[in-house]
Formats: sequence, C-alpha cells, structure tokens
Amino acid sequence: MKIYDFEKKVAHTHYFSLPEKQREFIRNLAYKYRLSHAELKQICDIAVDLYMWAEASIEGLWEEGKNKKEALKHLYERYEAYRKDLKSYENFSIDKEKTHKIRFEQIDKKLGFGMCPVASPKTRCCNLWTLDMVESCGYDCSYCSIQSFYNEDTITFNTNLKEKLLNIELDPNEIYHIGTGQSSDSLMWGNRGGVLDALFAFAKQNPNAILELKTKSDNVSYLVENEYPPNIITTWSLNPQTIIEKEERLTASLEERLQAAKKVHDKGRLVGFHFHPMIYYKGWQEEYGEIFARLIKEFDPNRVALVSLGTLTFIKPVIKKLRQRAMKSKILQMPLVNAAGKLSYPFSIKRELFRFAYESLKPWHGKVFFYMCMEDHSLWKDVFGYEYPTNESFELDMKYSYLVKIKSLQE
Repeated sequence: MKIYDFEKKVAHTHYFSLPEKQREFIRNLAYKYRLSHAELKQICDIAVDLYMWAEASIEGLWEEGKNKKEALKHLYERYEAYRKDLKSYENFSIDKEKTHKIRFEQIDKKLGFGMCPVASPKTRCCNLWTLDMVESCGYDCSYCSIQSFYNEDTITFNTNLKEKLLNIELDPNEIYHIGTGQSSDSLMWGNRGGVLDALFAFAKQNPNAILELKTKSDNVSYLVENEYPPNIITTWSLNPQTIIEKEERLTASLEERLQAAKKVHDKGRLVGFHFHPMIYYKGWQEEYGEIFARLIKEFDPNRVALVSLGTLTFIKPVIKKLRQRAMKSKILQMPLVNAAGKLSYPFSIKRELFRFAYESLKPWHGKVFFYMCMEDHSLWKDVFGYEYPTNESFELDMKYSYLVKIKSLQE
C-alpha cells in the first residue's frame, strides 16, 4: 500500500492555524479515512471558521460510524447550517492578544494616484480617484481588504508629500472626486508626516477637486483648529457599537466617531456617513435604527454631503488571510454567494439591510446624496426607486450634488 504522506497533504491548508487538540483530531481523521488534500483543505477551513466563530468544534460536528462520503456530507451540512444562521454576538469575546503590533517607516516613492482599485463594470461605481498618502492601516478591522494588499504590521509614510501632491496635474476642465481612505484611514494619523497640510494645499490649488477624507477615528483636532478649503469633505464609516467592539478592533467607538463628526459639522464644514459594511446579525435592525435616528436628530442635512450603503464583500485573499490569523471573529459566519467575482450576502439580505437604512433616513431624502458602493445595478431600483444607466451618469450626479453644497458653504 502506498505510504500516506500527511505532511504533504496539509501543506497549503490552514491546519497549522488550529489549536493542537484540533490538529491532532484532524491528523487522526486523515490517517483513518485516507483523506485527500482537497478534503483536508475543506475540513481545515471548516475547523478554523468554527474556532473563530466560537461555535461547535470540528470534533463536535464530525459523526463517527459513517463511511467517509457520508461523514463528510454530514459535516458540510452541519457547517452550512451554522454559516446560514443569523449570527449572534451575545457572549462572544475577541482575543485581543492577536491584534496587530504596528511599526512605522518612511519611504521616498512615487505617490499612488489613480482610479479606485475595486471599481468594476459589473457593479454600479462612482469612478472615484484615490490618493495613497499612507499605506496600510493601524486599525484591525476583521473584514478589511487592506490586509491583503499591504503588510498590515508596517505603516508606510511617503516623504515630501506636499511637493508630490502639488506636482500632480489635473485637467482644469474636469471635476475630480478623490478619496484618501482606500489604502489607510484618512484621519487616524492626524498631521503626522505633514499629511493633512499637504492635502489642504492640494485642495486649495485644485478647487475643481472634491477631496474626501474617510475615517473610523475621532482624530479631528487638526481639522477643528485649522482652516481648510471647503472642497474637503470628511466622512465617517459607522457601525453599531456591537460591531465596532467585535469586528473593528482599535477604532474609535461609535460615540467618539459621532462626536467627532459633530465637531466638524458644527464648524460649518461638510460631513458624510458610510454604512459600509452593513452587517446582518441578531439585533441589527434595532442597533442600526438607533444610529439613523440620532443622525436625523443631531445633524443638519444641508451640511451632510452623502450617505453610502454597502455590505461585506470579500475577495479570496482576504478570506485566506483571516483564516491564517484564526482570530476570534464572526465576520465569515454568513451565507456567501458569488457577487461579480467576489463573495457577499445574497440579494435578499442586501435588500433588507439597505431598504431599512434608506427608509429610516427618510427625512434626508432629496437633501442628501444617497448611493450604494460596489453593489449590483439592480439593487438601486429595489432600494431607492431609481437607478443610473451608467457609472458615468452616477458619477456626474454625485459630483454635482457635492459641488452645490460646497458652493452653499461659501455664500
């Protein structure tokens, strides 16, 4: 009989991310059933997910007394039941010791400036331009795609930022919408490395550019204490405190984010809010509803430029990275279906999330620009009652809406 090479078969799986007890159980299964590499890979993925979710273990889900085919089928069915069930964060604790320890470096390199890297013709996109002022993020959100693009333990600051920014030549006849929150949090670092000074100078030199600073921080002191051009919009990514505590490690609390947004708003500057990703879990409606009610109560829609809606969308490298780290997180405990080559919630859940958000913010309809980020064209009609025929028409409408509000602040 051919020798069973277990070490070779678990290569390129998440076997070594598991605790020793579970590794031993899987090792015994492999020899007993002579599991293939593909079977071992799937079992290890399931075991890591269950461990991260703090749900039943691989030992508990495996049923002895069946042949290999029946046992695997039973395991997959029970795992899928957990994945599709409405997850609960009640009594769920994260493992803080697995949070990133970061270091900083400065590099003199070409400034990253181009079209949004996740834009796709398969989804309705706003054709955002992105500026990579800082690379990688000091926060540790479980779902973030930045971790698959950069070394998440190293924060890289570019040198001579102001000089490089002012050397960018924009077409004076075009209107640009430019974001700085795609490669790092826009405000987490404040003015470290002269980041904000450089952006202020760039916005002043290019009044035809709408500069968006997107954040999960409360670090607005530099914005509050200094004057800056009105074509800079500060936006906050918001989630209920449950999600912030369990899935957005190290970020500012919901209360801190809202207070920071209010400071900028009360200074007479434009703010915006991103509900992206909205997450489907036990109690989501009540907790998101409380945020929507508070926004309506505390913020003047004339100073709110935008509200965006979106949800969890994964590329495979992000899922792989999550399983490698094997940190406590329920973020992958969700039904995953194909979404324009990525993995996301089925449309039925997205409609429920987005319709609730849009209807909850009804007093802002017609006063604030609402849109969906990286979502299928068909969802717009279902949620908003209208849709754009092209990305370009969406882009133009967005820019016009922002420009009108920017101009109103100058009057």
